[in-house]
Amino acid sequence: MRSLEKLKPLALLWLRLVLGIIFFFYGHEKLFSATAASLKEFPRLGFPAYFVYLAGTLELFGAILLVLGLFTRVTALLLGIEMAIVLARVSIPRAGIYAVRAYQLPLALCGASFALAAVGAGLLSLDAFTFERAGTPRHPKSRR
Repeated sequence: MRSLEKLKPLALLWLRLVLGIIFFFYGHEKLFSATAASLKEFPRLGFPAYFVYLAGTLELFGAILLVLGLFTRVTALLLGIEMAIVLARVSIPRAGIYAVRAYQLPLALCGASFALAAVGAGLLSLDAFTFERAGTPRHPKSRR
């Protein structure tokens, strides 16, 4: 099992890249290629039309931050919350709880985002060079 522990930085990098690619695709689509369709669809789903821009911006720029490994925990948490809202308000009510095939993508994105928020970006990230050292947050030494 220790050999698998050595792969943790690469696994977290891969997770960030995969999530980043997927979120970038959907964010770009909402903001640039299918904006008109999204502006019509969001109100039908019970959201204000301007949520297209909020979701698209979060997904597009959140994807870039995930790939860079910068502000990863906060970004992943926000993306996970977005996907949880999609699951609770759109996917599961439309398909039913047992039709997992209908909501497997938002479910996987939600789970992966929350996992990334919990464990952080890993050693191969800008977070590791700026905010964290060796996987633990950097704390100033306390005076006693």
